[in-house]
Amino acid sequence: MKDLAAALTHRRAQHLYRARTTVDAVDGVHVIVNGVRLLNFCSNDYLGLARHPDVVTALQQGAARYGVGSTAAHLVCGHHAPHHALEEELAAFVGYPRALLFSTGYMANLGIASALLDRHAAVFEDRLNHASLLDAGLSSDAQFKRYAHNDVAQLRTLLSASTSAQNLIMTDSIFSMDGDLAPLPALVECAREHNAQLMIDDAHGFGVSGAQGRGALEQFALSSTDVPIYMATLGKALGCFGAFVAGSEELIETLIQESRPYIYTTATPPALAEATRASLRVVQTESWRREHLRELISTFRGGAQQLGLRLLDSATPIQPIIFGEAADALAASEKLRAQGVWVSAIRPPTVPAGSARLRVTLSAAHSIEHVERLLCALENAA
Repeated sequence: MKDLAAALTHRRAQHLYRARTTVDAVDGVHVIVNGVRLLNFCSNDYLGLARHPDVVTALQQGAARYGVGSTAAHLVCGHHAPHHALEEELAAFVGYPRALLFSTGYMANLGIASALLDRHAAVFEDRLNHASLLDAGLSSDAQFKRYAHNDVAQLRTLLSASTSAQNLIMTDSIFSMDGDLAPLPALVECAREHNAQLMIDDAHGFGVSGAQGRGALEQFALSSTDVPIYMATLGKALGCFGAFVAGSEELIETLIQESRPYIYTTATPPALAEATRASLRVVQTESWRREHLRELISTFRGGAQQLGLRLLDSATPIQPIIFGEAADALAASEKLRAQGVWVSAIRPPTVPAGSARLRVTLSAAHSIEHVERLLCALENAA
C-alpha cells in the first residue's frame, strides 16, 4: 500500500486537496454554511425543482403510503408500483419503447457496459467523457479506445481500423465540466457508416434541452433509432435522485437479466419515484423554467465577457471560467465566498492540468438580480 499520509500531504501542496463543505440549511438558491448565508451557483438543480412544493408533497405522501425504503432489490420484492409507473412515463417522455431505473447514473453506465460488452467488442469514448462513462468502458472486457474531444474524424479512423464484432460509441451529450455539446448528428452518421451502436449520457440535457425538455434527442431532432441506448439522470434538472436507461424491449430485458449494478442493489425508495413522477409533470407543464434559464445564461455570458473573463463555448447552464492554475481558481472561489457567493473551484484530475476553473451553474430558481450579484462579485474578485 502507498504511503497515505505522504500522498495527502503532496495533494495539499499541489492545491488539489478536496474538502467537503457541510450545508446546514437550504433556502431556495441560498444555503447556510457555518451560519453564513451564501448565494449558491454550484448546484445542478437546473430547473429549480428540488424544493418544488408538488415534488415535496409527492415525496411525503409516497413515504406515508410505501414507507421510507424499498426493502429489497427490484428482482426480489423491491419493485413497487411507483417504480413501474415512472419507468413507463420516462420511456414515453423521451420516445423509447421502455426504460429501466438505476440507483445512480454511475451505476447505469457501468451496468450498460457490463451487460453489453464482452472481449469481442470495442468501445469508443470522447476524452472528456464523464468519469462514469470512462470507468464503464475501462471496467468492461472490451477493447477501450479514446478519441480527441468531439473529433469525429479521429473516431471514424478508429472505427475503420476496428476488427471487433461489436463497436459501441459512448458519449456525453453535454460535457459536465466544459458545458459544450457533443456533435450528435455527426456521431449518428458515423455510427451508421461503421455499423456501430451509439449510446449517449444525457445527464445535463434531460429536462433542460429541447423546447419541451426532452433532452438532446429533441434538441437535435433525433430518434430512438438514431440513438439506440439513452441514459439520463434524475438528480439534476428533475431535482430528485437516480437515473434511467431507455431503449428497445430487448435492450431493457437484457439489462434486467445481465446488468450487475441493477440486479445486485436495493431499489431506490418508491416514495422517491413518486416525487420524480411529480417532477416530470412539472417539466412538461412549466416551460417558463427553460425559457428563464436561457435568459439567465445570456445575461451571465454577456456580463462575463464584458469583464474579460475567460469563458468556454457553452450555451448550457454550465458556465466554466478558466483560471489555469489550481491555486488561482481556489483563490477566486474564496474571494467570492467572502462576498456571500458560492462557486466551487474545479481542479485536476477532474479537469486537465492547466485548466482549473470556477464552474458556474445556473438554475431557473435564480433571478436576473442573482446573476448580476454574481457578476459584481466576480468583478471584485478579479
